[in-house]
Amino acid sequence: MASAAFLRLPSSSYPLPFNSARSISPRASKSLFFAVKASTSIDYSAASKPSSISTSNSGSWKWKFDGKSVNIHFERLERGGAAADQPRKDILLVPTVSDVSTVEEWRSVAEEIVGKNGGINWSATILDWPGLGYSDRPKLDYNADVMERFLVDFVTSPDSPVANFVADNEYVVFGGGHAATIAVRATKNGFLKPKAIAAVAPTWAGPLPIVFGKDSNMETRYGLLRGTLRAPAVGWMMYNVLVSNEKAIQSQYKSHVYANPENVTPEIVESRYALTKRKGARYVPAAFLTGLLDPVSSREEFVQLFAGLEGRVPVLVVSSSDSPKRSKAEMEALKGAKGVSKFVEVPGALLPQEEYPKVVAEELYRFLLENFESKA
Repeated sequence: MASAAFLRLPSSSYPLPFNSARSISPRASKSLFFAVKASTSIDYSAASKPSSISTSNSGSWKWKFDGKSVNIHFERLERGGAAADQPRKDILLVPTVSDVSTVEEWRSVAEEIVGKNGGINWSATILDWPGLGYSDRPKLDYNADVMERFLVDFVTSPDSPVANFVADNEYVVFGGGHAATIAVRATKNGFLKPKAIAAVAPTWAGPLPIVFGKDSNMETRYGLLRGTLRAPAVGWMMYNVLVSNEKAIQSQYKSHVYANPENVTPEIVESRYALTKRKGARYVPAAFLTGLLDPVSSREEFVQLFAGLEGRVPVLVVSSSDSPKRSKAEMEALKGAKGVSKFVEVPGALLPQEEYPKVVAEELYRFLLENFESKA
């Protein structure tokens, strides 16, 4: 069978779609308390003074698309108390596109930044993509345009949970992997109007296209594999072989997703495995694996996408030191590129924001300080 070749990817290749967040139950709305430091400096080495952070409006938003009503899971992080009187801006954090992607991927980073006492009261919204995380997973014809449409609708719809926070465009977007590139594309096209964008370990090519390319012969094979994965019975069988088994998930996390294999605990593997068993779990991975969620078709288009933001919005690119060779090459292509205001490197592989959240939060908060706090 043509798709059988896809089971034997080189060990150095871009990973199968196992590169995202912890699978834990969505939080109910409640108040949390974290230690923060009353300073605009970035210091994670010492304990901080307590400040209240409340998660509010955590729940579901109904996205209307293609005649369906899709429940979208999201979480809000806000800082109360005296911070309410400070100038306010919102951060929209968008997880990587992956079958185990959830809001948890960004939660620790959001807590670090929202807990800061600076000149601006930062709040944060983390969402789950349709078909992923704790959002509904209907059988849609998922592609990059659908995902971009969703992201734009989530930000701009009058009934969106972030409508009150982004009405004056006083928000920034942090995205990981394909999510970062989709957000950049939506901004370049004028559909989103954030004040800044941070692209963390940005990618543009799905696991198979980045290894085998996109010529007509391969596109035919991708179509066959995609159709098989979406089929009622055989689709689940193939999905269990490619994605939904603990041994494969552990292998991918240790080789591609996390930089340090010791950080891949049995609990992490079990929680990701549980995500892959949710109803409808295979539809988005079928599209991602075969390149349908790729926002562009080449490195040249990838670089030009960022160039389209030159002079319009500050853009931070966060590369990761231990990403797979092919993915790292695409990130490095953005170093010094037009439209990229700042380029930094952090430890990690394809999910540095989850594996090393404090380091990533430090770079992101510094970016916010440089572009906003000094003007507050």
